[in-house]
Amino acid sequence: MKIGILDSGVGGFSVLREIHSLLPGSPIHYVADSSWCPYGNKPGDVIRDRVARLADYLLSEGTEILVIACNSATIHAVGSLRATYPLPVVGMEPAVKPAAELTRSGVVGVLATEASIAGEKFHQLVNTHAQGIRVITRPCPRFVELVEAGILSGPEADAAVQEALAPLLEAGADVFVLGCTHYPFLRPVIEARAPENISIIDTGPAVARRVASLISDPSDLHKESSEIHIETTGNPDPLKILLAKLLPGIQTTTGSATIS
Repeated sequence: MKIGILDSGVGGFSVLREIHSLLPGSPIHYVADSSWCPYGNKPGDVIRDRVARLADYLLSEGTEILVIACNSATIHAVGSLRATYPLPVVGMEPAVKPAAELTRSGVVGVLATEASIAGEKFHQLVNTHAQGIRVITRPCPRFVELVEAGILSGPEADAAVQEALAPLLEAGADVFVLGCTHYPFLRPVIEARAPENISIIDTGPAVARRVASLISDPSDLHKESSEIHIETTGNPDPLKILLAKLLPGIQTTTGSATIS
């Protein structure tokens, strides 16, 4: 079954690698909406309309399972997509529930985008799964910029991570939720800056398991590696450079997608 994945940029590569690890025999078509990146600072209705256009394109290319590998896009668009398209739509959800179950201090830090934090869906997650838990949100737009630029370590990454974590640590958070698909690429820096008692939760593996559960032919789990085609709505040259950094060892083809 062909899996279509969309994101505002290359952050969704963190989800792609998890899906490909579980389903090496499933072809993947990924669209990075780099000309519109980031989504996190845009109004919900704008995100919803843009994601619908990307979904239309992926479906026209034969997608059978659609993955919204972007928390901002999921918050604002997954409901309308599921109501519109006759195929499974898998979205991202900040791991508030497992974080609330894991915390010992009673304080959870959610690193996310502005759009994800502002969405009603996020507040419902907190109200439903984190009763009695202090959930502190921390927008990290600089994280997205760094990953899109391929800066995964060094002084800039260290400074951005330290600035984001400082108020969470001061408040006593002992669990960090990576609420944006770009953020796992900075996980080594986050781990280096966080005390040893901090737990970090990335939802990418859970999304991959959900996609695997939707595969109708179990033999797909054991097939040899299939095609991974990655397109961008922006300049394809930076994409090729980023692939070597973000998806090392994974064979891909690249191209440009024109989506009005």
